[in-house]
Amino acid sequence: MASSVQNNRVSPSGYCACCRTCNMYCWRALKWIPVLLIVSIVTWSYYAYVLQLCIFTIESTVQQCVYLVLYHILFIMFAWSYWRTIFADIKSIPDKYKLPEEELEKLLSADTEEGQRTVLENYAKDLPIVTRTMSGSVRYCNRCVLVKPDRAHHCSICARCVLKMDHHCPWVNNCVCFHNYKFFMLFLGYALLYCVFIMSTCLPYFIKFWKMYQEYKHAHCDRFIENGSYTKQCMDILNGDFGAAGSSGRYHIVFAFFVALMFAVSLGSLFGYHCYLVSHNRTTLEAFRAPMFRGGADKNGFSIGAFKNFKEVFGNSPNLWFLPVFTSLGDGCEYPVRREHQLQTFTTAPDGLGYESMGTTRSSFGDGIVYPVPQQDEDTESLLSSERWDRWGERARPFDERESSSYDEL
Repeated sequence: MASSVQNNRVSPSGYCACCRTCNMYCWRALKWIPVLLIVSIVTWSYYAYVLQLCIFTIESTVQQCVYLVLYHILFIMFAWSYWRTIFADIKSIPDKYKLPEEELEKLLSADTEEGQRTVLENYAKDLPIVTRTMSGSVRYCNRCVLVKPDRAHHCSICARCVLKMDHHCPWVNNCVCFHNYKFFMLFLGYALLYCVFIMSTCLPYFIKFWKMYQEYKHAHCDRFIENGSYTKQCMDILNGDFGAAGSSGRYHIVFAFFVALMFAVSLGSLFGYHCYLVSHNRTTLEAFRAPMFRGGADKNGFSIGAFKNFKEVFGNSPNLWFLPVFTSLGDGCEYPVRREHQLQTFTTAPDGLGYESMGTTRSSFGDGIVYPVPQQDEDTESLLSSERWDRWGERARPFDERESSSYDEL
């Protein structure tokens, strides 16, 4: 049966199911290491800030209360956003994009690659897709046996196609995609504010400790250099303890400042870059390779204006923009496009190529943005995944476009 070729790979001889299962669970466990590292750093930062700085170091009760309230607000929003990014429900591709058994039989029984492309093109003609491959073909995934919706890509780590895939992030052990991109943006934003807040509130005490250290060093350790004699104060400094300010907790505050500074620099650049992507309605994959439409590649093909692009991710309700609850517009499969892509459809001409005007329909997306809906048959060569199936035998195999990029496999 045709279903027997779906995602089957021949295992090496002697490779037992027990070893395969063991490897699978070990791989799953390893993927959580970056997340556990982030959780460990955040847990330590909570101890360093709340206990060592706010409770043991700051003497003013009012200042303690203000710092603790602001800190816990940022901490809760940061942790909430991070949790939602990690455990967001990444829904599968709708069934209408998956190749039925009879269509798969036709695909496998086609003798030529052109015949295989025709089978896929006929199946995809009623699907709401406007993007194509670099050769003008339908985007198709051999592993998942489905026609890819617009902006969807196959993630080899998750082993499935993901709607509006941005990238697979090891720090959240999940794909950043349509279902959690808002959470990811909020995670970056609140993490940046969290680090900046810690850094700014620790800075005065970092400067104070540094000055005290220099004063003690000048007053006591210089005697050792001049006279060659050890003093208790000098030994304390050499051992890491300089007076009342030299307890181990001070080191936590100093390290918290440097760790917050380090993360703030990296998070600031990453958050700024994704703000740019949101304003232009692009994903990380689309930033590296512009999406291909019937009229050609267009890096701004999905951009409908900065504010509308923002609302596509964060929703129409300003009250929920900065809360990690799902409010993104659409269903992850269909997206409004620029007008030049709405008014063209690829049709068969005598030379095999041609463009004609295409009808449009209204959608409930946002504020009435027009969606393109094909109204006639499309008969172009189809995109077939570059991953070869292992059990095709001597029959013609469907391949991805020759110019295909590995970004689909990230």
